[in-house]
Amino acid sequence: MTQISRFTEEVVLVAQRVTGDGDESAAPNGGGGFADYALVSLHCLRIYLNTSYRMTIDLLKEMPQISGEIGLDAADLPAPSTLCKALDRIEMSLCRVLLRRSAQHHDPSEHAALDATFYERDRASRHYCHRTNYHVQTLKVTKLVDTESQAILDVHCSTTLEGSDADLCEQIARRNAGDLRTLAADKGYDKNALRERLRELEIRPLIKHCIRAPYDHAHNARIDGELYAQRSMTETVNSAVKRSLGYAVRARDWYREFREIVLMCIVYNIKRSVKQ
Repeated sequence: MTQISRFTEEVVLVAQRVTGDGDESAAPNGGGGFADYALVSLHCLRIYLNTSYRMTIDLLKEMPQISGEIGLDAADLPAPSTLCKALDRIEMSLCRVLLRRSAQHHDPSEHAALDATFYERDRASRHYCHRTNYHVQTLKVTKLVDTESQAILDVHCSTTLEGSDADLCEQIARRNAGDLRTLAADKGYDKNALRERLRELEIRPLIKHCIRAPYDHAHNARIDGELYAQRSMTETVNSAVKRSLGYAVRARDWYREFREIVLMCIVYNIKRSVKQ
């Protein structure tokens, strides 16, 4: 079995468990639409192949075995425009559950690190930018990464640089409270209030203090150096995702771009799991 076949099989299984419509026909039946798990699988394959919507459909028409893994014949494949619009049907809450399920393939430890990176928004024409007020050129993406397995546990997206990184870190930690024992981050997240909130969640903060007074050296010396050093795994994961899946999103609307980023993280997790 080829790697793309193993990837597709795993994506379909995860999508069927999360969407709960695994017993339904993947193709439209009796005037209905495509099953949710089929749409999720097709979008994940598009990201895996790193191609456009039209090229993805063209390739799948030449790969009947891969289409068959989803439950679709070549004649059943949606039009590229249908697949593009179907991204709106995939709710962000569903994407987060899919991401959590994909991370569980790696048996995550209870040690995680958090860091931000930037993705480009695919270049649009000057006319389109003027007509839609499309001026923001990058997305800020903050990922929570398991430092042992390098699986992506959670992700947050933003089109602005407003707000505190420490507040964002707390938000992500609250969503994953109960699954983490330690959380490492760089000095950009240095905030005593954040450390207190993490301890309230029973998460040990591994965040170095900016040196403002002599006692900050003592605070930093108490941090577990071995665990803190694993914070660099976030940079490794960010680099791996961009090199293999691209550094830009194709969607135009911000809410669709956020979905695309989370699906990219899901693809990364499953792609790593089928390689092992």
